[in-house]
Amino acid sequence: MQVNRQALILALTLQTLLTGCASITKDSNQPVKIETYSKSNQAVIGAKCTAKNERGEWTTNTPNSASVHRSGQNLLVSCEKEGEEPGFATVISRANGGMFGNILFGGGIGAIIDHNKGTAYSYPDWIRVIMGDNLVFDRKNNKDNEVMLGQPASPEELKKIEVAKAAEEKAAQEKAAQEKIAAEANNIH
Repeated sequence: MQVNRQALILALTLQTLLTGCASITKDSNQPVKIETYSKSNQAVIGAKCTAKNERGEWTTNTPNSASVHRSGQNLLVSCEKEGEEPGFATVISRANGGMFGNILFGGGIGAIIDHNKGTAYSYPDWIRVIMGDNLVFDRKNNKDNEVMLGQPASPEELKKIEVAKAAEEKAAQEKAAQEKIAAEANNIH
């Protein structure tokens, strides 16, 4: 029995060290590349874009990246250039893999810390704002190293996305909790 207890302690220690939490694996800041285009699909160079969430406000000229603070809240982007209509974007934040790893392996403490710090969330990494439009960019549709084209941002669409986002996060948390219980049950036997 002593060997099994030592093996279990060793396995749990290694598991904790190897899984890491989002605050270790994810930086508090994330670059979001912003480019601007006209409605006729022509690049608009030098538009001033401001991105903001409850953690701060960041400004860049396009095409360029803004290093924004991660958050569970959506990122609001507005872009302006003389001679162009302003362009707006709502950039939907989603929980990243580190959040659910924390719930599964860390008992939720790490998830709470990372939620509060914002490191548990990510935004799309590259968006195209269309001058004169108001678009939504949902992280769940993000493909690495590919520009994301937004969808029209109606209040109904934003509400639908937020409801789906909350349901997905709740389902993932419940699944992680069930997997943790099952893993603990297997370790006892």
